[in-house]
Amino acid sequence: MNFALSPARNRAAANLAPYAAMLGAILTLVIGTSLAKQLFPLVGAEATSGYRVGFAAILLLLIWRPWRTRLATRDLLAVAQYGAVMGLMNLSFYMALRTIPLGVAIAIEFLGPLTVALLLSRRLVHFGAVGLAVAGLALLLPIRATGSTLDPTGVAYALMAAICWGLYIVLGKRASHLHSGHAVSLGMATAALIVVPVGIYSAGADFFTLHFMLVGLGAAILSSAIPYSLEMVALKHIPPRNFGVLVSIEPAVGAIAGVLLLGEMLSAVQWLAIMLVVGASVVTVATGTASEAVDDDMLAQP
Repeated sequence: MNFALSPARNRAAANLAPYAAMLGAILTLVIGTSLAKQLFPLVGAEATSGYRVGFAAILLLLIWRPWRTRLATRDLLAVAQYGAVMGLMNLSFYMALRTIPLGVAIAIEFLGPLTVALLLSRRLVHFGAVGLAVAGLALLLPIRATGSTLDPTGVAYALMAAICWGLYIVLGKRASHLHSGHAVSLGMATAALIVVPVGIYSAGADFFTLHFMLVGLGAAILSSAIPYSLEMVALKHIPPRNFGVLVSIEPAVGAIAGVLLLGEMLSAVQWLAIMLVVGASVVTVATGTASEAVDDDMLAQP
């Protein structure tokens, strides 16, 4: 029996492979974040963020070896600003995860790049996307006296992460003329210089417990190294608009992962809010033009 695929099936498989890589990137990101959250009761969110950023920095530096290229002072300053915001974004996001569900935190954080994209747009349909995003945020903010009200501190940290993600995009554009691997690795190293000391101060000697560090390394690989590699594969073959739409489903995937891996149960209102944010992101990306576009690889959380 001949099991060889026909040329048509080979082409179909080749066309689907980049989309499978992108979905794999999203899945490994949320799985890695779910794994990281299980460290919170042991060493705290600050130390867990320190593991993720610290190990990710080491891995990226070893892969890209940016020290082989000399950078101008202006470029170093741009990378330092980009990395500082990256570090604060990761730390704020993990602090939010202490008290609010994963999918909700991602949805709120996603408002950062969504806001940047909408500010750059001039199309009427995008006002509808703004309405969807505002409605989703209003449903998530702890302003209603209901049993499903979210923790205000967690929401505040998620909003801070959203602001940092927006700044990450803006500052990342200023460093976009540099080699992408060098910029990301040096940026992550800068982030580590900020976040790792916070983690050590918070956890004390427990930060250096081998078992905790190994789990943190696994979380860093799943939530940083593997997603970044898969996204690079996807970006070479997927049109930017399609890439952005796929990234937009991340809050929903995060919510499902939270339910399956962390036992986080969401209310119907919270599911609706997440879907509204996803819808706003999809509308924004799918109806944008090249002149309005934010770099879609910046939508992927580092």
